[in-house]
Amino acid sequence: MKHIVVIGGGAAGLTSAIHAKRKNNTVTVLEKNPICGKKILATGNGRCNYWNTDQDLVRYHSTNEDILKEIINPVSQSKVLNFFDQLGIYPKIKNGYYYPSSNQASTIKEALITEVHRLGINIKTSFPVLKIEKINNYFKIYSDQEVIKADKVIMAMGSIAAPKTGSTGDGYNLLKNFGHTIIPPHPSLVQLRTKGDYLKDWSGVRTDAKVSLYIDNKLIKEEVGEIQLTDYGISGICVFNISRYVSKALNQTTNIKVKINFLPFIKNDVEAFFDNYFMNKPHRSLERELSGFLNQKLIPVILNDLSIPNSTSYSNLTSQAKTILLDRLTNFTIEVIATNDFNYAQVASGGLSLTEINPQTMESTLIKDLYVVGELLDVDGDCGGYNLGFAWLSAIKAGEGCEEDD
Repeated sequence: MKHIVVIGGGAAGLTSAIHAKRKNNTVTVLEKNPICGKKILATGNGRCNYWNTDQDLVRYHSTNEDILKEIINPVSQSKVLNFFDQLGIYPKIKNGYYYPSSNQASTIKEALITEVHRLGINIKTSFPVLKIEKINNYFKIYSDQEVIKADKVIMAMGSIAAPKTGSTGDGYNLLKNFGHTIIPPHPSLVQLRTKGDYLKDWSGVRTDAKVSLYIDNKLIKEEVGEIQLTDYGISGICVFNISRYVSKALNQTTNIKVKINFLPFIKNDVEAFFDNYFMNKPHRSLERELSGFLNQKLIPVILNDLSIPNSTSYSNLTSQAKTILLDRLTNFTIEVIATNDFNYAQVASGGLSLTEINPQTMESTLIKDLYVVGELLDVDGDCGGYNLGFAWLSAIKAGEGCEEDD
């Protein structure tokens, strides 16, 4: 029987501990926070979107995306669903998004903790790991309290995103000390900061839109969904899903723009649609008529930008003015100057290079018996349960990889 030490008591850590214990090992979990699973409680606005039916690899991102298919596949996906069934989690599925039926993230956390206790896994909380050494065939793990010996180590310490939850990036340096390559982490699933003297005017608006990211005038990614307009820029799920590309590009260029289509529901020719719509309303003001399409706070932002009085009717605009107005409504262009920092990011893009792990077991290819899972790896997903999804996928592989007699 081998002693497995799991460093990190979050989603990936608890899951890998459970699966390692099921392989007839003695398992200890070391957690720097006073409690395990703190970050789980904050996911999905407290409801915990823990999985998604759509497991297309385009939802996951890495510097080495070709390796992802060896980690994320139908076999590993079915193991995740079986695991939650075993834990007694009955899913509430909405548009492919999985939530616990209780709509409480605490349900996921407590199910994991209950299984940890049932299996007799030892948990040490308030236990920050300061150093790890490998001596011959075992590891020594140092904290300011004691030194623990282990036959195998699973590192599940999280990234540098959301440091208030305890994810402070400690694992990066520990991995570097073993000679591993860390792809520089950047904030991901995070808000974008933009230029514009109208930002205070549109602050607080939530509206459906299509956002298109352009870097050096090249279209990188488009997303449709709810956008939140703030006094510093833009937010919302569709913005989060383009933010990783912005983070990486900021060190290389300042030519980063987002175009917002505030009328994504108009699928055909917009000019023809408006000509027809305003045909029987020749005397109504643009302010009045646009309120049927736009949040009231957005209308003066767009009209003032074009120096069009709110009382002007659509029929009184010149052909050129109509074209410019419709362009603003469907291609409102803003310059991105930054993202918010790691304090506001849900995850980080970057981490341990996938080229330095065995994707079948998550074991390091440089250090035998050292495993790495979850957000420490150079993998980040879209909004929608993908980052927790990768935590379960990688953790199950690592836990099962800790066979007693491998």
